[in-house]
Amino acid sequence: MPFTALGLPGPVTRGVRAAGYTTPTPIQREAIPLILPGHDLVASAQTGSGKTAAFLLPVLARLLDGQPSLRALVLVPTRELAAQVEENARAYARFASVRVGCVFGGVPIGPQERLLRREGVDLLVATPGRLLDLHGRQSVSLDEVEILVLDEADRMVDMGFAPDLRRILRLLPRDRQTLMFSATMPSELNAVAKEALRSPKRLALAPITRPAARIEQAFYPVPRHLKVELLDRILSQDDHESAIVFVRTKRGADRVGRQLQRRGHKAGILHGDRTQGQRERALEDFKRGRVDVLVATDIASRGIDVDDITHVINFDVPRTAEDYVHRIGRTGRMEATGDALTLITPDEKKEVAAIERALGKPVRRVEVSGFDYDQARAAEPHGGGQGGGHGGGGSHRSREQHEGRRERSRSTAKAASAAAVAAPTFGRTPRPAHPTMKRKRR
Repeated sequence: MPFTALGLPGPVTRGVRAAGYTTPTPIQREAIPLILPGHDLVASAQTGSGKTAAFLLPVLARLLDGQPSLRALVLVPTRELAAQVEENARAYARFASVRVGCVFGGVPIGPQERLLRREGVDLLVATPGRLLDLHGRQSVSLDEVEILVLDEADRMVDMGFAPDLRRILRLLPRDRQTLMFSATMPSELNAVAKEALRSPKRLALAPITRPAARIEQAFYPVPRHLKVELLDRILSQDDHESAIVFVRTKRGADRVGRQLQRRGHKAGILHGDRTQGQRERALEDFKRGRVDVLVATDIASRGIDVDDITHVINFDVPRTAEDYVHRIGRTGRMEATGDALTLITPDEKKEVAAIERALGKPVRRVEVSGFDYDQARAAEPHGGGQGGGHGGGGSHRSREQHEGRRERSRSTAKAASAAAVAAPTFGRTPRPAHPTMKRKRR
C-alpha cells in the first residue's frame, strides 16, 4: 500500500516521497486513516516503527486548509525529541505552506518569543515547561489549537510533567482532537488521558516488551572492573559503523566517554547536565559521522532518531525491561537490521532476569575470543577509575547516592556463561546471511 492510498493530500505525499519513503509502516497504515477523520487516538507501537510520521502526516494534511495561526501543538519530553520532530515536520511539509516551529528549555527564551510573536507558526513542537514559560510571558496563545499530540506521554509523566500537562490542557480549547502516543499507561497518565481524550480509538500494534525481530540481542558476562576493557575491545573490532553506548548515570557517561577517548575512540557524550550547545554538537557529530560512538544516558533512548545506528551497547543493564526495549530500539529502525549488546555483571542478575522474563526467552551469552577475563585489574591509561554508573544490586536510590565513590572489592572469577560462544568479530557468532552486518534500508 503506497502513501497515496491513505487519503493524504498531494503536497504531503510529495514531502514523504522527497524524504525517501514510499510504503507506510504498520503504525502509519493503521493510525493515519483514524486521525484524518478527526478521531481521538491512543496508540502504542515498537520504537523505530515510524510513529512520528503516523501523527505528523495527518496533522499537516489538516493544516493545509484554514487561516494561518497556531492550530497544532505537539508536546514531547526532551529537547532532543523536540528537535527531531521539528526536523521531520519540516521535511514532510516541504511542499506545503505550513509554518513549523520548536521551543524547549535550556536555551535563551528571546528568539523563541520573537518566533511566536512576529513570525508565527501553524505547528508548534514544545516541551511542557518552556511552553508554559512562554504562555506566562504572553508570547503564545493556545486559543486556536485544533490538534494536540502527546508524544512519549509516559515518559513525560515519568519526568514529572503531569502537573504541567494538566495546566496546558486547561489552556486549550475543549473542542479539539487529541492524539496520545505512549509505550505504557501508568496510573498518573491514565488520569491525564481521561481529562484529555474523548472516546478515543485505540491501537496497540506490539507489546512494549517485544523488541523488533530484526535486532539481534546478546548478553556479555564480564566482571564489573573489566567492563571498560571489554567495551574497548568490542568497539575496536571493524564491523561497526555507529554505536550508542548507554550508561545509567550522567557522571558515569562522562567517565566512560573520557576513557574511550583516551583509548583512541571518536566518542561523543550526551546527558542532561550538558549544555544545550554541547548536546546539539554531540548529536550532530554523531549523525554526520564525525564521532562513531555516542555515550549517553537514557535521555537518548527515546529522543534520538538516527536511521544508521548499527549497534546499541548497554554498558549498564537497564533498570526495567521497558527501558531495555527503548534503548535497543535505537538500532534496527525502519526495517533495518541491528545488534544489541549488553555487558552484564553478577550483581546485575536481578535486572537481567527481569528482562528475560519480559522477553519470554533467554538471551544468548557471548564471550569475546582472546579477551582475558581473568585479569586482576584492567589497565587504565593516564590514571582514572574504571566503570560508569553503578548498575549492581540494591535499591536504585542507593546506587544514585553512592555514584562516584570507590567501587567495592571485585571478584576476579571468570564470568563467562556455559552457553557462551567465541566470536571473531564484535564478539558475536557470524550470521551467514549477514557476515558483515550490512544495513538493510527501506
